Amino acid sequence: MPNKKTYDLEKRTYEFARRVREFVQKLPKTMANSEDGKQLVRSSGSVGANYIEANEALSKKDFCMRIKICRKESKESYYWISLIEVGTDQERRSEKEDLVREATELTKIFGSIVVKSA
Repeated sequence: MPNKKTYDLEKRTYEFARRVREFVQKLPKTMANSEDGKQLVRSSGSVGANYIEANEALSKKDFCMRIKICRKESKESYYWISLIEVGTDQERRSEKEDLVREATELTKIFGSIVVKSA
């Protein structure tokens, strides 16, 4: 029986970037969080933007390159999320854990696409 659950990766990557932006807005205002937050906003947005580009690829080689960039930006997002300090606020800590999980899942998804597309 085929898997009836379908995933819209464009929507999922958009939601990831949107959630990151909401998370960064609520962070404690430290110099480190400010700098790491800027990097996180860039990398999280780049995941979805490159996925859109991959879907418009002119060749299989171009598609694979864009998906590899998606994977790279997902890994980078994981890195920046991990560096961010949320303090003792349990809600922010929970949001951080959810974003770490999503960045990890996106990295695995894009890695799988790379393998299957090669």
